[in-house]
Amino acid sequence: MKKKLVLAMAATMAITSCAVPVLADDAAAEGGKIGISMPTQSLERWNRDGSYLEEQFKAAGFDVELTYSDNETDRQVNDIQNLISDGVNLLVVAAIDGEALNTVMDEAADAGIPVIAYDRLIKSDAVSYYISFDNYTVGTLQGQYVIDTLDLDNAGDKTYNIEFTAGDPADNNAGYFFNGAYDTLKPYLDAGTLNVVSGQTDFDSVATAAWDTQTALERMQNILASYYADGTQLDVALCSNDSTALGVTQAIESDYAGKNDVLITGQDGDEANLANIVDGKQSMTVYKAVANEAVVTLDLAEAMLKGDTIDDSLITNSKWDFDCAYDTESYETSEGHKCPSFLLVPTVVTKDNLKEELVDTGYYTQDDDGYLHPAE
Repeated sequence: MKKKLVLAMAATMAITSCAVPVLADDAAAEGGKIGISMPTQSLERWNRDGSYLEEQFKAAGFDVELTYSDNETDRQVNDIQNLISDGVNLLVVAAIDGEALNTVMDEAADAGIPVIAYDRLIKSDAVSYYISFDNYTVGTLQGQYVIDTLDLDNAGDKTYNIEFTAGDPADNNAGYFFNGAYDTLKPYLDAGTLNVVSGQTDFDSVATAAWDTQTALERMQNILASYYADGTQLDVALCSNDSTALGVTQAIESDYAGKNDVLITGQDGDEANLANIVDGKQSMTVYKAVANEAVVTLDLAEAMLKGDTIDDSLITNSKWDFDCAYDTESYETSEGHKCPSFLLVPTVVTKDNLKEELVDTGYYTQDDDGYLHPAE
């Protein structure tokens, strides 16, 4: 059983490799100043991330500046420049576009400010570390859920129709999510057990700019009108996250001619999607405990600012009660330049395990009607 996360967790540990700027002694004694740049407040999960990070760092004695950039890359660049000008000692950045921050990352490096790429990789060698969940595994969990729920290994001559909805091309994680799911399902696609009636199977065709719910809704409406209006049955809508799943679910409710329940996947545990899971409209979500991601970020930042060298001992010496892996091979900020990463493990959440995975762990509360709400 997972323990409820204690947000004000203290960690004192021996850590051992990575040269990063070190706080002056007086600044270190005062905790220092952390700049946090989040992409947007329009997606529920980034509000959770920002809140958890701010609470963690403040509880540990740091001053915190938290910004949201409204999904506008130019604004995020400006926000980060302001954080640099304000003299932060370390930056935690969840990029809107991982390819668009090179110049401002160089500015941070010139100012001696280390950078943690949070959740989304930034394609700049000025980034010291990357903290995220195992993003490929997110997709494999969605794909495996489809395999298990439809019992595809014992399908025989039976076939199923599936459509894919992926995420934002500017988000480095979106490709990992999609590839994890597609690679897991590819043997069944190759065998004809799964069919994509629209023929849209490459990432560019199924991507959703800014993970936008309305964009996902309109695309699914077009697919339904073009390929399923004649009564063709849709069995699976594999969506990479909850905001796209919300739009796809709305399209299926309003525009799908079939009478069957469509299996719909998601990711994040957004409140509206959890309600849809309770109501049987969405089948599952892959939950990423971002409160735990904030714990790792705090412990890593403290080690960096102390000038400690860092490896997997950050994990082995920690008091964390969740799984995390230290990875030095999977992610690159430029060709051949590996970015050491701390990767947490996501969890499949369905109607059957909502209480165990989300309520009993303290992340959500459950009302008398069975609906979940983020814990305060």
